[in-house]
Amino acid sequence: MEWSTACPDWPERLKTGRTIIPPPIFPEQAEQALRVFKQLRIVDAPGSPTFGEACAQWVFDLVGSIFGAYDADSGRRLITEWFICIPKKNSKSTLAAGIMMTAMILNWRKSAEYTILAPTIEVANNSFAPSRDMVKHEEELDDLFLVQTHIKTITHRTTGAALKIVAADSNTVGGKKSVGTLVDEVWLFGKQADAENMLREAIGGLASRPEGFVIYLTTQSDDPPAGVFLQKLRYARDVRDGRIVDPCFVPVIFEHPPDLVRRKEHLKIENLRMVNPNLGYSVDEAFLCREFRKAQQAGEESFRGFLAKHGNVEIGLALRSDRWAGAEFWEEAALIMHLTLEDLIQRCEVIDLGIDGGGLDDLLGLAVIGRERGTRNWLAWTHAWAHRSVFERRKEIAETLRDFQNEGDLTIVNQIGDDVADVAEIAAAVHRTGMLDMIGADPAGIGCVLDALAEAGIPEDKVIGISQGWKLSGAIKTTERRLAATCGRLVDGTDSASDGMLIHGGQRLMAWCVGNARVVPVGNAVNITKQASGKAKIDPLMAIFDAVSLMALNPSAPRRSVYETRGLLFV
Repeated sequence: MEWSTACPDWPERLKTGRTIIPPPIFPEQAEQALRVFKQLRIVDAPGSPTFGEACAQWVFDLVGSIFGAYDADSGRRLITEWFICIPKKNSKSTLAAGIMMTAMILNWRKSAEYTILAPTIEVANNSFAPSRDMVKHEEELDDLFLVQTHIKTITHRTTGAALKIVAADSNTVGGKKSVGTLVDEVWLFGKQADAENMLREAIGGLASRPEGFVIYLTTQSDDPPAGVFLQKLRYARDVRDGRIVDPCFVPVIFEHPPDLVRRKEHLKIENLRMVNPNLGYSVDEAFLCREFRKAQQAGEESFRGFLAKHGNVEIGLALRSDRWAGAEFWEEAALIMHLTLEDLIQRCEVIDLGIDGGGLDDLLGLAVIGRERGTRNWLAWTHAWAHRSVFERRKEIAETLRDFQNEGDLTIVNQIGDDVADVAEIAAAVHRTGMLDMIGADPAGIGCVLDALAEAGIPEDKVIGISQGWKLSGAIKTTERRLAATCGRLVDGTDSASDGMLIHGGQRLMAWCVGNARVVPVGNAVNITKQASGKAKIDPLMAIFDAVSLMALNPSAPRRSVYETRGLLFV
């Protein structure tokens, strides 16, 4: 049999209200499961209706897809993974309970294990309560199942199969042999350092249970996606869009189509309906509209948080109330996506470098800023290095750093000094082009930098210490104005378009650093410090400010041969 789980026309389907869930492979198996599912009761809803009485069609499509992938003749489930990303209050936990109870009722394997895996005890309770109530408020089910509230377990009295709802850690998931696993709130697992290995352990039972399945159920993250959640989200999008062919994986992502996002129409209240399939059922439209307006009035940070949870809008940049002003323009300034250092060198006439950080608890940040030939716009590229000990010292950001490593924007070093050597090698490569103006660094850490640069053949007079603290205020404001000019916006009531642009390649590493930056007013100056940013890292951003300090001096471009620009003239 051949089938596809891709849905390349998903934008049009969402706009027109059509399903984005593939149909069941075995319709008769889907119908059998739906007959069971639709009789289960949603006890905490008014009147305790059944799923069949109180659910939108997308729920039945999903249940049909899951159970309709089971081949009764071979005892094998042909599709084994589902990833569902849906906004808050769309009956996610109740749906999880209904799916797992349906699986328990239809199960034939003796002493089978089913698991709902939650990242916290509170989330586990949210999934257990509706499962317990479905059994306790239905006499036939109460006779069939034993509910043990203290250990959050529901056991089938005949087959011995058990549904366990557990708050995950390495001890609780080790050795699991679940036939069916539902992972709730995957976005929270993305913030846990050992989550990937934990989930791998939790779903290991699929290797010996061909009828098994795993369902990843989540809302969007209230921070930029990270860790295992980012991995699953990217993979699901690639399968959905047809870039990856995986007929055993079903992606169901309720998010706004790209053309709406480009036009900022995903920020309109009327387009919330597109990504809230349970609107009018578990999601009250009046409540959603009121919360939308409240979040708008509360400011950018509140509005982004609302859109992440109720509009499934991915947060690319965390904007806090004490954010750096340039953060508002950063994302829009990514006009050359995936800009490489080679691209920057090719397009520019003069280049400055900035270096910052490098301690055991820090990143070492390198920023390369070039002035583009012709336009005189500034192009920015950055890279960071981290010592392996950072993963132990800063476990709360370990998964985020690994994401940046996988994307090629962060290098992990085993020995202090290797990072500075890498920086010196890049600086030497720029120097050999003849376009290097100066290299600016934090004076506090310039000693080892000077040594490495000297070994790489960089003249000592090319390296300068850049004063930090309030003295960096000019570079910070220059960066703000350049970013605003890139977006065609105004700063301080003046036309920033006359300043020229600062363009970057949309590196997630830099979006994270920019979002971490906190402003500390010092008189009329603006100060951004690592102390104010706390455990979060901003070293590559500070490196940009160092490089901006130098480029703002308007360095002269080196003389180039006429043949480098005009080509050969034949007579």
